[in-house]
This record gives sequence, structure tokens and C-alpha cells, in this order.
Amino acid sequence: MQDQVNATQAPKRVPWNKGKLTGAKPPLRPKHVWSIRTKLQIAGRARDLAMFNLAIDSKLRGCDVVAIRVEDIAAGGYTADRATVRQKKTGRPVRFELSEQTRQSVDDYLKLTGKRPGEFLFAGHCGPDRSMTTRQYARLVSEWIGSVGLDPRLFGTHSLRRTKATLIYRRTGNLRAVQLLLGHTKIESTVRYLGIKVDDALAIAEQVDV
Repeated sequence: MQDQVNATQAPKRVPWNKGKLTGAKPPLRPKHVWSIRTKLQIAGRARDLAMFNLAIDSKLRGCDVVAIRVEDIAAGGYTADRATVRQKKTGRPVRFELSEQTRQSVDDYLKLTGKRPGEFLFAGHCGPDRSMTTRQYARLVSEWIGSVGLDPRLFGTHSLRRTKATLIYRRTGNLRAVQLLLGHTKIESTVRYLGIKVDDALAIAEQVDV
């Protein structure tokens, strides 16, 4: 009887995060950003360089990075100074700036590939009509991270999203500005996302004299 009960039990599921390091992924340091850029430039990896730079500047989630179409950032044939993308998670639009080096890398990539408005900026393995998947993007990020000696298990796609936002907050202390740039609906979400602690707030306050 007991054998029959055991036979009908479903096989034990293995947790998705078994053997993986979970939790908030830290931002990259500026020196790591420049190291990755340099390696991608030397290797002539135009697509990866454009994607990395765009991910850093846009501060978008991975699902939004891979969904970008040419007209979102280069409707006129050249990459714009600023762009607006509707977030998949919230359905709300978010604006972001594009630095000169990002614009140059995207322009070089567009020229090399001949992509036109209506196409996904970063196509996947299934053809130009399908965007790169978030899993493919995550694998690329892990490769970039590992190339500069960092542990890919400790960093991820959200590390790229956090990088510039964290620097902006540390240099300005303007939490509201970072909230807008990240597209958060609540300021509390930005506080949690950046991992802001009382010591961080006090460090900013100590820089202000009245």
C-alpha cells in the first residue's frame, strides 16, 4: 500500500535558485564599465558595445533593452540625444539620455548592419523579426562581466540598470531625479532598489553646510 502511495507522488522539484547566488545585484564600478567597453572595442564587437553602452545609459530592465526598436532611439537615421521607451513591467514611458559615446557606438552598429526603423535593434537567433531574448541578453552580460575578472554569479542585467542610477544618486543626492530616470512609480521602490541606508543619507547631509 505504501509503495502505491509513493508511486503516485509527484517527483520532487528542484528549486530554480539551487546553487545560485540570489539577491540584489550590485552596480558596476566606473573602472569596470570602461574595462568592458575597451575589451568590446578591441574585439570589434559592434553589437555588444552598442548594447552595453545603451544598457548603461538607458537604465532599462533587460526585457526593455532587448525590445528596443530602431525608431525608438534613431528615428531619423542617427541616434538621438534623448529617447523614450514604454516599460514592459509598468506600461509607463520612461525617458533617458544617450551620451556621445553611446550614440557613436549605436550609429556604428546601425551603419554596419543596415538596420532600419521597424526592426528590432538587437535581433535574436530566430531572425530579424524576433528580438533577442532576455536569457540571451543575460548570457551576454555574464560574458562581459567575466571578461574583466568579476564573478558573473554576483552581477547581472540589473547591475547595468543600477550602475548609472547609483552614480547619479551618490553625486547629487537627488532621489526624485533617480526615481524618474528608473521609471519607478513610488519613491520607496527607488530607496529599496538603490539599497539606500541611513549612513548613505547622513554622508550626503554632511556635505551640506547651512
